[in-house]
Amino acid sequence: MSKLMTIDELRGILVSCAGGEENAALHGDIADTSLTALGYDSLALMETAARLKVDHGVAIPDEQIIEVSTLGELLSLVNDRIAV
Repeated sequence: MSKLMTIDELRGILVSCAGGEENAALHGDIADTSLTALGYDSLALMETAARLKVDHGVAIPDEQIIEVSTLGELLSLVNDRIAV
């Protein structure tokens, strides 16, 4: 089994995929904050999914990634796929 991803690792991927420093407000306990409220749309999530596949071997279909509403949900989805 591979090492599970931390929320900080996932946060870094989101920031680099969808806006760099202007979205650096992704700090603190934001696992249950909606991604929309944090400024992330479906395109940003699809870019994040592509990066997860290339860099970490985690494949998340577009139809699943666009249904994710919080960073915590995304982290669970990623770690469920890593654990397989």
